[in-house]
Amino acid sequence: MKLKFENITISGGIASGKNTLLNNLKPFLEPLGWQFTSGGQILRDYLKEYVHPLASSAPEEIHHQIDERTIKLLKQGYWVIESWLAGFMARHLKNTLRILLICSNPALKIDRVANRDKISVEKAKILVKEREEENFKTWKKIYGDYNFFNPKYYHLLIDTYSSGPLETVGKVLDVLGYSHNKNPNK
Repeated sequence: MKLKFENITISGGIASGKNTLLNNLKPFLEPLGWQFTSGGQILRDYLKEYVHPLASSAPEEIHHQIDERTIKLLKQGYWVIESWLAGFMARHLKNTLRILLICSNPALKIDRVANRDKISVEKAKILVKEREEENFKTWKKIYGDYNFFNPKYYHLLIDTYSSGPLETVGKVLDVLGYSHNKNPNK
């Protein structure tokens, strides 16, 4: 099946639905030979241990090495990579569908974090605020004064507050040019 893009990046902040979309794309794209990973997995593979740090706790050199690994995978083709900055890092790659997920309802983001991490709503509020502020502060220091989630860097912007998981994956497959009715041998 000939698709419009050879890679997909899924970007967005905390609890925007990146991992959900990554997992929901697998049944459609894995049979076509696509591979899937996350920025966290690339970091863990690089460090050979489980680490899920704030951006500020990793040295700048690590950020650049992870970025290089991400771009290297995308240049191989047929990858879906989810991470906060994957789309920004791939902004110059024409063969990569860059998706930005947002959740416009702050209370829903906090609820998602509280449920996912099994923590109180109060702890989730603090985690969301700290993680977003620290990550953006660190990235601006490393990469420059960018708005990393500026829609101009992305092909598709989806608000997961108003678009459920199935609708979201449908939007991505439509932009990708995926069709159940196409003969996979063409």
